[in-house]
Amino acid sequence: MELGRLEYLQALVTEFQATDSAEAKEQVLANLANFAYDPKNYEYLRQLQVLDLFLDMLTEDNETLVEFAIGGLCNLCLDKTNKEYILEANGVEPIINCLSSSNEETVVSAVTTLMFLTTPQSRHQTTALPVVECMLRFSLSANKRLSNLASLFLEDYCSPPQVEEARNLSKHTAVGIPLPKD
Repeated sequence: MELGRLEYLQALVTEFQATDSAEAKEQVLANLANFAYDPKNYEYLRQLQVLDLFLDMLTEDNETLVEFAIGGLCNLCLDKTNKEYILEANGVEPIINCLSSSNEETVVSAVTTLMFLTTPQSRHQTTALPVVECMLRFSLSANKRLSNLASLFLEDYCSPPQVEEARNLSKHTAVGIPLPKD
């Protein structure tokens, strides 16, 4: 007998919670992140509290789990209900923390997720001064994918005064978020 969509997703969540194997957790989280790409799964993923699972995984030491979790959130946050949930769950801060990852995929997903989460109400968080400073640094990266995405973020989500303030601050400090490794 074939499992329905909800039952299959429930089985994945149960497997993630039950296993002690890091490799199995990574594989299950990757599958959940892929299922988060399909709007048909949004309601099921909310029902199974997968958004909370993804948010919780952002603070893990295992970089692969973080990569798949931020990828899943990136896939989910185009939906208005999911976006509101992530914002209300104080998800912006752990997403911003992903900008300091050495994993390129994690950083790209984090930047994209911040873009998708930006609303008039959340703009003060998603374009906070440290984020704008980080985007300025990323815009100078030799990694074209990252530099283009950061430039787009600066142009489309930040005001010229925000960018100027970040530029002025950056001139006076040597501290910054490291660029991800290629």
